Amino acid sequence: METITGLPRHVACVMDGNGRWAARRSLPRTAGHEAAEAAVIDVIETARSAGVKWLSLYAFSTENWRRPMGEVDVLMRLVRRVIRKHAPVLHARGVRCRFLGMTDPRIPPPLVRDITDLMTMTGDNSRMTLTVAFDHGGRRDIVEATRSLIRSGVPAEQVTEAGFAAHLPYPDTPDVDLVIRTSGEQRISNFMLWQVAYAEWVFPEVLWPDFRATHFWECLDTYRRRQRRFGDVRRPAAMTGEGLR
Repeated sequence: METITGLPRHVACVMDGNGRWAARRSLPRTAGHEAAEAAVIDVIETARSAGVKWLSLYAFSTENWRRPMGEVDVLMRLVRRVIRKHAPVLHARGVRCRFLGMTDPRIPPPLVRDITDLMTMTGDNSRMTLTVAFDHGGRRDIVEATRSLIRSGVPAEQVTEAGFAAHLPYPDTPDVDLVIRTSGEQRISNFMLWQVAYAEWVFPEVLWPDFRATHFWECLDTYRRRQRRFGDVRRPAAMTGEGLR
C-alpha cells in the first residue's frame, strides 16, 4: 500500500444528521438511523484502505437516553443487526473492534452479548482499531478516571497528564488527530473530551446517511492542508504540500 504523507493516525466521526435526513424525506427519524448503516460501513472500509490505524465512531451518547424510548429501541436493534451482519467481514479484514462506554443497565443483554462476542472475535486483529462510542460520555470518562486515580493512592503532587490518561478507558488509544462532524453542526457533544484536546475539526455540510468515501477523502485532504502547531509558532513541514490524492 502506498504511504500517504500527512495521514491522520486517529480519525473520529460524530455521525450527525440522521434525523434531519429523514425529516427532509417526510420519514420517521428511525429511517435516518437505518439509512446510516451504509455510511458507517463505507467509512470503515475507506479508512482501513487509506491506512488509518484508529477510527472512532460516535454512535450513542449518555444523553441519547433522553430520546423517545421507541427511537432508542430501534437504535439498539439496529446496532445488533449491524454487528451480526458485518462482524465476519470486519474480522476477515483485520479490524479490531472496541466499544467505549457500555455501562448503562438499560442496554439489552442480547446486544451486550453480541458486542462482547465481537470484541473477543476481533481482539487480536491489528490492521485497524475501530472504537464505537456507545453509551459514551466524555465527562463521565474523566470522572471515572479521577476516581480510579484517587483509589490508586497517587499523591496529588505526582499526578501527571500521562498518569491520568492511564486511568481512562482503553489507555493505549492515541489522541485524536481529526474529528469529522457531519451535517454542519459545530459542537463537541461530550465526545472523547480528553482525547480530542488538540484534534483538527472538519464540519462537512452533508448529512451522515449521505456521507461516503469521497467525503471522507475530502476531510482527509483538508486535514492534510492544515498547520498543526500544538501551541507552538513553528510551521511543521509534515503538514504542507499537495492533497492526498
